[in-house]
Amino acid sequence: MATASLPAESATERLDAIIALPDTALAPAASSLADELLTIGEAALTSWLTAKGKTPTTSTVESFRLLALHRQGARGDPSFNACRETCRELVYLTNCVRAAPDDADAARLIRLAAMVARHLLLFIDGKLEVAGLGEFCCSSRPLRLRETAHAAGNP
Repeated sequence: MATASLPAESATERLDAIIALPDTALAPAASSLADELLTIGEAALTSWLTAKGKTPTTSTVESFRLLALHRQGARGDPSFNACRETCRELVYLTNCVRAAPDDADAARLIRLAAMVARHLLLFIDGKLEVAGLGEFCCSSRPLRLRETAHAAGNP
């Protein structure tokens, strides 16, 4: 099960496992899987905030911590807004499942929500990797310029 401390690799493996489940396994567990997917999304955003030296909020926006964490993470980093709609879509899909867990589409919605959660994880992991490489650091500029010149055929 997902927890706030679930490592990104474990979360990705868990999401892949959910996506691979047959509808007959997804449908009966739809409500609990919806909760788990939100938790995985929150864990991803928490890792972003922790890496930025911020204390993740416990408050909610529109009754969802995921949206509050996104708002906090985007503060001061406009490029992080790129995952705003991904967070909102995850909330929407889990709300659809919670509203009608016995609906015939519950399995499809859970599978789609797991794919959206995986997209969110990949986005955040990518941003963390770029930040770790020093993409936004002034001291990395000469290194980046050399890489660009080398790729263009200039030694």
